[in-house]
Amino acid sequence: QVQLEESGGGMVQDGDSLSLSCVASDRTFSDFTMGWFRQAPGEEREFVASITWNGANTYYADSVKGRFTISRDNAKNTVYLEMNKLNPEDTANYYCAASRRSGTAWEGEYHAWGQGTQVTVSS
Repeated sequence: QVQLEESGGGMVQDGDSLSLSCVASDRTFSDFTMGWFRQAPGEEREFVASITWNGANTYYADSVKGRFTISRDNAKNTVYLEMNKLNPEDTANYYCAASRRSGTAWEGEYHAWGQGTQVTVSS
């Protein structure tokens, strides 16, 4: 099973930007839809964004639309999440995940998950 590792989290101020990366362990990465999810303390994990295997289609949660951008580089087995105009409500542990279902936002359809990277936004 493909292994995923996120990086790029940190502590930022309200209004700042941050970029997350997720590297996959093998080239099956290019077969999968990739998604970003997040989980805040005491909350359920929620969908943030996904991108189809070739990058042709992207999907976003309403809460991040227009502020976050998901992209991928299949040559580098990497998916990215560019986050702009961050606010304290974006504070969460961010996970990347892989799915065989095209563009899905449902976490039950993701079969591989990273360990997460923490993003903290202070006001």
